[in-house]
Amino acid sequence: MRDIRLLILAQFLTAFADNAVLFIAVGMVRDTPQAGWYVPALQASFLIAYVVLAAWVGPFSDSRSKTTVLIGANLIKASGVGLMFAGVEPLIAYAVVGIGGAAYSPAKYGILPELVDSTRLMKLNAWVEGSTIAAILTGGLVGGMLVDRSVSMALLVVLGLYGASALVARLMCPLPAVAAWPTGALRRFGATLRELARDHEARYALIGSGLFWSSAAVLRVIVVAWAPVVLGLASMQDIAELTLWSALGIGIGSMLAPRLIPLAALSRTRFAAYLMAWAILLLAIVDHVWAARLALLLAGVAGGVFVVPVNAVLQAIGHRGVGSGDDNDRANAGAVVAVQRFVENAMMLLATGGYAGLAALGVKPVPALFGLCVLLAAGVFLLNRARRSG
Repeated sequence: MRDIRLLILAQFLTAFADNAVLFIAVGMVRDTPQAGWYVPALQASFLIAYVVLAAWVGPFSDSRSKTTVLIGANLIKASGVGLMFAGVEPLIAYAVVGIGGAAYSPAKYGILPELVDSTRLMKLNAWVEGSTIAAILTGGLVGGMLVDRSVSMALLVVLGLYGASALVARLMCPLPAVAAWPTGALRRFGATLRELARDHEARYALIGSGLFWSSAAVLRVIVVAWAPVVLGLASMQDIAELTLWSALGIGIGSMLAPRLIPLAALSRTRFAAYLMAWAILLLAIVDHVWAARLALLLAGVAGGVFVVPVNAVLQAIGHRGVGSGDDNDRANAGAVVAVQRFVENAMMLLATGGYAGLAALGVKPVPALFGLCVLLAAGVFLLNRARRSG
């Protein structure tokens, strides 16, 4: 239990810093002429490492003690913030933070099956997701508040948070590596991806989680542009507070998910995804702050109910292994998480990069919200149809 509590605390601290530094970076460029496309470009720069390093971070996580990986990843994130503090181009500095995030992610999720058995996996997953959402709620708000006052002070606070997360991870009992560093990591990554793609449950979970996170990422950057135009919000603190309603909803949905959707009933998740799409549509047609908050809350609740079961399915698959060959050909937890993050982040990179391009061409936030609603609903419909036919 001690290590579980420490993991949740370490995750809270690093997620708090992750979300604070995003709003700090946004606050640094919000008054520039290129802010319309620069904000989604910032989000895209963070994701590059997740896609490029996807084949290696999973094996790296499994070949080391995952607590050691958590410590190192936090230090890399801190170095990215240090670059930002030194005046390096934010797109480059935030990309370095993304390298730390890419290393952190498979260790964070891969460690869960090492701490609890499969019967408690969804509950622990919900707690980890819940701590992440709590960090998003507070981190984004604090980041927006600090950057409105002092960029330098805000960056120093975030540096301290990453250091504190590394220290908490250091207090956890060291866990042994679960695998040796493999030869041909890229080949193994491709093999794991193919194995998961052939499993209809894993394929649904992979693409479904990608749809959720890409939609959530685009929704957040659209709201940053939409809130000043439609609601008249001016400060980063007010804009951050608005985006936190969706995070609050995800936290609520994450806690409800184990009660509403057991692993054996994965197909029920499609209804939550459709509800999320309708909530985005509602946001596109409102012009009052409280109506916007409720729409974002509803979108978050639906999204949380959707994403927790698909995460748990992939973690369970990774823990038991996939594939039909010998042990060297089987995917373990870190490899499956790496593939999951690759799919999610490739879709997020495509979505946020695409929105940055559309914003540069002059597409306004309200039409972008309508488009996001349609794409999410259509994607889930086609995914569920393919799952039934498969």
